[in-house]
Amino acid sequence: MKRAFPILAIVTALLLSFGLYEALIAAPTERTMGDVQRIFYYHVPSAWTAFLLFLINFVASITYLIRRNPKADIVALVSAEVGVVFCTVVLVTGPIWARPVWGIWWTWDLRLTLTLVLWLIYVSYLMLRRFSTSSQTPVLAAVLAIFGALDVPLVYFSIWFFRTQHPSPVIGDGGSLDPRMGWVLLYNWAAFLCLACLVSWTRYRLEVVQREVEEAQSLESLLDGGGSR
Repeated sequence: MKRAFPILAIVTALLLSFGLYEALIAAPTERTMGDVQRIFYYHVPSAWTAFLLFLINFVASITYLIRRNPKADIVALVSAEVGVVFCTVVLVTGPIWARPVWGIWWTWDLRLTLTLVLWLIYVSYLMLRRFSTSSQTPVLAAVLAIFGALDVPLVYFSIWFFRTQHPSPVIGDGGSLDPRMGWVLLYNWAAFLCLACLVSWTRYRLEVVQREVEEAQSLESLLDGGGSR
């Protein structure tokens, strides 16, 4: 495990560097939007990565509710934290693209609004975990996470079932994405997945150590209290 971490870090750095080169230099320029379209290679992989992390949070939360496994609770917490970071990237890069293309920074488009709601739900989840001192906090957070995960498919499929200002799908059936652009998109998604894994791994180890320290301190306080009587 100790050897795997630096290897993953090196792979992540290489993929991010290669993805940056492909996105800014090697990928063809989109004929209609020009260079501003290149933010697509960060906006879309960030969204996909956030969705995957929220899915992990969903599964870990259900697992915790069923088994009360502390490791599942840590996985749920970590995946939510990292997922919120990538979702924030989505909400920041979207308006940067929209301003020159739509002429506005933000519009209450269905997909945009649902994405903002998704972000707010998971920010609320993190605030609950951070500030609540109740013994039932992990349970309440798990329920909130399951509720929040229901918004993910609504975000993803909103442009299929509703007329929105957001661009139509460019991947899959009916998609019009240039194959070279598709490969660059996949390179960057692979880089973002490695980055998410690296950060989540680090955060998981930190949370485990932090909980062990808190348990040791609680036990020490209990022993000191018993010895003073």
